[in-house]
Amino acid sequence: MVSRVRVWLNRTYAENVFFMDQLRSNPHSHPVEIHATHGDPDSPVLAAADTADLEPEGLSPAAYVEFALDQCQRRGIDVFVPRLHQATIAAHREEFRAVGTALLAPPAQAVHVFEDKVTAYQAVEALGVPVPPYYRVRDADQLVAAVEELEAGGHKACFKPAAGAGGVGFRVVTRTPFSLSHLNGFPSPYVPLDLVLEALRDAEEAVDWLVMPRLEQPEVSVDCLVAPDGRVRMAVGRTKNGRRRGFTLNPAWIEPARRLAEGFGLHYLSNIQFRMYGDDPVLMDVNTRPAGGLHQLALCGLNAPWAAVQLALDEDPGELLPARLGADYTVVSGPRAVRPVSLPHQRPDVPAVARPFPLTSTPGVRPHSADSPLTV
Repeated sequence: MVSRVRVWLNRTYAENVFFMDQLRSNPHSHPVEIHATHGDPDSPVLAAADTADLEPEGLSPAAYVEFALDQCQRRGIDVFVPRLHQATIAAHREEFRAVGTALLAPPAQAVHVFEDKVTAYQAVEALGVPVPPYYRVRDADQLVAAVEELEAGGHKACFKPAAGAGGVGFRVVTRTPFSLSHLNGFPSPYVPLDLVLEALRDAEEAVDWLVMPRLEQPEVSVDCLVAPDGRVRMAVGRTKNGRRRGFTLNPAWIEPARRLAEGFGLHYLSNIQFRMYGDDPVLMDVNTRPAGGLHQLALCGLNAPWAAVQLALDEDPGELLPARLGADYTVVSGPRAVRPVSLPHQRPDVPAVARPFPLTSTPGVRPHSADSPLTV
């Protein structure tokens, strides 16, 4: 491995500040420099990086590839971890290799399979991994038919976009009429069926939803690390039941995840999610990228981000086995740094550059020096 590893994370979710922390705290104390790009100047990943750039808006996937190749050349990137336009970037792997950059992403064809949840479920069923009942819905009549069939089986129906991530657009259908009960407390994912149907009938365009039964907890997210040769080097489940979290190596979750990761060539880091359908675990979703909660595996003694970088650079980290599974835990949030900003209408007694909180007093927060080469 080179004396210094330069890693780039493009437009990604805020939790990847922990991914960056793990790269820097790798078990070999290997020097790592991190470059980040984002469309939001207040993303904490920009403040956590050693260098950063704002991404141009409105680029087509093809134009974004050109932008990415330029970033890799100018910044001397050794390993690129793409989230935005992952499939398109993966299809140009050899072009990135030609400028000296390894892609930490599965092959493009593997990413494409899981971009559409209905296509993914069909492919997964062919591999023998259990999935819940599901329906593709594009209009009000199809929604009614799917909901009635699920309710006849004793299930609550839910829907989400057939293409999407992060739970965006997820709703649970209820027959309860809209009332003040829906306005009390915090917003709920439950939506009355009559209001959904009214919105669908008034819409000028079709929807593309996956309708399925509401699956029960526990939820188990299996983080997988697969080498480019197709061998699984790590498969550890993170359990979630309400606030309670834990880890598992139970074959009921691990074996189907390994089968999927190997069968579809999900190289490097992926996350495969299961929930309960009655008494049986079934597939809920497959993410062809590192999960936001991947850093929690540090409680097991694992540093998966660093092992993935090693694989991208043709080094063998060996098999990653948990040193311990440990006690159950919960997750709490904490402040992270954002870039300093100039406020245009400040009082004369307020400094022109203000930080949202003192960076040196928060445990686990990496201060970002004003002298560091942040170039946004």
